[in-house]
Amino acid sequence: MKVAICDVAPRDGLQNDPVTVAPEVRAELVGRIVGAGVPRVEIASFVNPKRVPQMAGAEEVVAATDMQEGVVYSGLVLNEKGYDRLAPTALREVHYSFGATESFNTRNSNATVADGLATATRIVQRAHDDDRRVSVAMAVVFGCPFEGPVDETHILRLAEQLAGAGVDEIVLGDTIGVATPGQAKRLVNGAACLGVDVVAHFHNTRNTGLACAWAALEAGASGLDGSVGGVGGCPFAPRATGNIPTEDLVYLLHREGVETGIDLEALIDVANWLEGILGRELPGMLYRAGLFPPVAA
Repeated sequence: MKVAICDVAPRDGLQNDPVTVAPEVRAELVGRIVGAGVPRVEIASFVNPKRVPQMAGAEEVVAATDMQEGVVYSGLVLNEKGYDRLAPTALREVHYSFGATESFNTRNSNATVADGLATATRIVQRAHDDDRRVSVAMAVVFGCPFEGPVDETHILRLAEQLAGAGVDEIVLGDTIGVATPGQAKRLVNGAACLGVDVVAHFHNTRNTGLACAWAALEAGASGLDGSVGGVGGCPFAPRATGNIPTEDLVYLLHREGVETGIDLEALIDVANWLEGILGRELPGMLYRAGLFPPVAA
């Protein structure tokens, strides 16, 4: 079994961090992650820096990134203005995100869910015209901080509309870390039946992220998101904490015989480096506990 891992630390990982990391250091983070063999990295967010100052200088991050052959580098946009900024860059994959509930999408993007779908359709068309791949993420799929539980049939109807719009990939996002493995299996399986690639994005807020990731993989997910060191959180969702640590996820996958192409020891080194950059202990557990079996000295 194989799975494609996307590390989102340079974007989702740092967007809500109390430490604002300079663009050139974010580009170095990207390089270190890629150096560990991670095949996909979300490197920047083309959003209003007044709302998310940690993501200022997205174009500088892209320009400073030494892009390697065979690695997928992507940038996030929340609207067409964001795509206007991404369009002149060297990025060949665009990630667009909108909230699956009215309350969350209004607070996050000042738009309705229908607006979000319409924007997705336009961005898909523009990106495909520019020979770019498009991944569309739905946030708060498993639960909303403002509306509570989200009807699974509603999510699958949205996924069906996205598939009809021609998206290359659908990301099911557990923005506030409330998903359970059963939910993960049902929604991933339902979305995968639409004939598009499905990626699962879990936060570990309530310590269910890794269990949900494994359930999603068993249900047919083609990819999983993680964030080195477990850094992350959403600035528009109360109490939303870090993503699944990429190295913890890869440890689980490797121990279960799943191929990722990632050098786990090198990835642990990236987490240790990032700890120094941010000046605090990170949420990830593996980089502190160490590999098993231990690596011979």
